[in-house]
Amino acid sequence: MEAFRGRSILQFAAAFAGGGPDPVEAAEQALQAIDDCTDRSVFTVTTPLRANEEAAASAARHRDGRPLSLLDGVPVAWKDLFDLKGQVTRAGSVVLDEGPAAQDAALVTRLAEAGAVTVGKVNMTEFAYSGLGLNPHYGTPINPWSRDEPRVPGGSSSGSGVAVALGLVPIAIGSDTGGSVRIPAAYNGVIGFKPSSGRWPMAGGFPLSLTLDTAGVLCRTVVDAVIVDAAARGLVVPDLRRGRIAGLRLVVPTNVVWDGMEPDVAQNFEAALARLAAAGATIVRRPLPVLDAIVALNASHGPLAAVDAYRLHKDRLASDAATRMDRRVVKRLLSGRAIGPAAEQDIRATRTRLIDETLSLFDGQTLVAFPTIPHVAPPIAALEADDDLFVATNTKTLRNTLLGNFLDWCGLSIPSGFDHQGLPTACLLSGGPGFDDDLLATGLAAEALIRGPVASPL
Repeated sequence: MEAFRGRSILQFAAAFAGGGPDPVEAAEQALQAIDDCTDRSVFTVTTPLRANEEAAASAARHRDGRPLSLLDGVPVAWKDLFDLKGQVTRAGSVVLDEGPAAQDAALVTRLAEAGAVTVGKVNMTEFAYSGLGLNPHYGTPINPWSRDEPRVPGGSSSGSGVAVALGLVPIAIGSDTGGSVRIPAAYNGVIGFKPSSGRWPMAGGFPLSLTLDTAGVLCRTVVDAVIVDAAARGLVVPDLRRGRIAGLRLVVPTNVVWDGMEPDVAQNFEAALARLAAAGATIVRRPLPVLDAIVALNASHGPLAAVDAYRLHKDRLASDAATRMDRRVVKRLLSGRAIGPAAEQDIRATRTRLIDETLSLFDGQTLVAFPTIPHVAPPIAALEADDDLFVATNTKTLRNTLLGNFLDWCGLSIPSGFDHQGLPTACLLSGGPGFDDDLLATGLAAEALIRGPVASPL
């Protein structure tokens, strides 16, 4: 896949428009690269018949000079909780089989209408319930930045992050309930965008939490995220412009997000802030009490996602199916059983109050910034061997990102460099509910300043 591997959406579009390899060749190269990939845990299924049909239609449009959008002919992979017509949606599990989907998920339809070419489904944590990406049924995709030993891909959109990092596809669609797009993006050194709830359609996606779930994209550049965001909203072209760093206000919390931070992660974040400040951004460091309130609420009542997840899987957990599920996922799902109606009511009421309290932070020129994850990708073997270590590491991995889900913030994870082992670190920019345009516009301007030295695992 030398012509396209590791390329961005704009590079695909330029090749198609310039008479280079066409969408049929792009689809063939993507499918061949997937087939040649030594890590057989990244994709769970490929869809060559669909890809060839969609690519041929795209190629005809390009020959006529009438592409549907910048996405027309670009290969895309889907986390295996989105319905693809004719394919069984497994959600990373061996106990979920409701037969082949009768129709595409709404988001799949949106991107298909923009001309994107579906090449298959990618692996994930079972039922999307972990930030590390381990899967005992279909294997755990290996973080391509691993050097000394295999490291986690991040979850739950594990295959999505690895597929983009390896250049198998330029974009992969995931979901994010507590960080499941931004975490694998950070661990794999790619871009991850989580929109505010309701911005992208979720119909036809197998849920974890009906309250917190959003879809999201993992891709190579912020421009790619902007293009996919437009298509996800049914737009032919993006409706936002590049923002400015001059006049930007970045609020950096001094509480919660720094606990247990690895020095290299902090150093890269501070270096990115310095570059942004030199370009005209104002950095405001102060505590955000709402973050402490979320931590206290989770400690006293338990997480909101556990309530929704247990309700969804209650019957499954009471059946023989539970014996065939990932033991770690079963334990997390069962934790929701202890959260009673009064506690749930308090969690939901507090969430509404805290969201309202943070709205005053955002004015179109203000974002919140902190490291996406406090540490780089940990080794897989130790986590497989020690369930207590798994729980502690998973909790720490999710800590920073889940704050945004609880507050319905949109989030953009941008690579910020590498640690002393050559493992990626990342910076998370967050905007308030509905401030997605401001976040993406700023991301277009900030990406080059946040990124560290250019490198690739390819």
